[in-house]
Amino acid sequence: MKQVLFIHSAGPQEEGQGSAGLLQYLEEELGSAFQVIAPKMPDPEDPQYVEWKNKLKEEIASLDDGAVLVGHSIGGSALLKFLSEEELGKSFAKLITIAAPFWGIDKDWELEDFTLAEDFVSRNSLLPDVVLFHSIGDDIVPYKHLEKYMENLPSAKVRQLSGSDHIFQEGLAEAAEEIRRG
Repeated sequence: MKQVLFIHSAGPQEEGQGSAGLLQYLEEELGSAFQVIAPKMPDPEDPQYVEWKNKLKEEIASLDDGAVLVGHSIGGSALLKFLSEEELGKSFAKLITIAAPFWGIDKDWELEDFTLAEDFVSRNSLLPDVVLFHSIGDDIVPYKHLEKYMENLPSAKVRQLSGSDHIFQEGLAEAAEEIRRG
């Protein structure tokens, strides 16, 4: 059974909120061939990177080699930062981010502890295959964030989505397809 680690967005995570709809869609769409692991992240209403890093370290340590990592919104930012800074001794099939903010892009997007390290670009070789999903008209995390990731991750596969969705309560078929491709 293929493992998928799903790291949710900030904010409330109860049914119908935050990443809940996207997660439910992926679980249903992927079915029994995949084990979707979606841990409760610490204090999602006020995320702190150190706490999220510790939780990621714990969760990733329990994964098999070849797992797929999926991060929604700040979950994608957290996974990118974590993977660019930590020596894991594991291999992953791929990392998928969905509507991930690029922290530090401007004064409205400063969450210092989630900001990527200065040497992030030189450490890209440590990342698995990266697939970046982002809506062109995202009304929460503007498209310029994807453009900044594209500058810093030139080898990433970019999946521009029409529309303005950020939450994906109804799911994201393209992400399920990408996970299946492993």
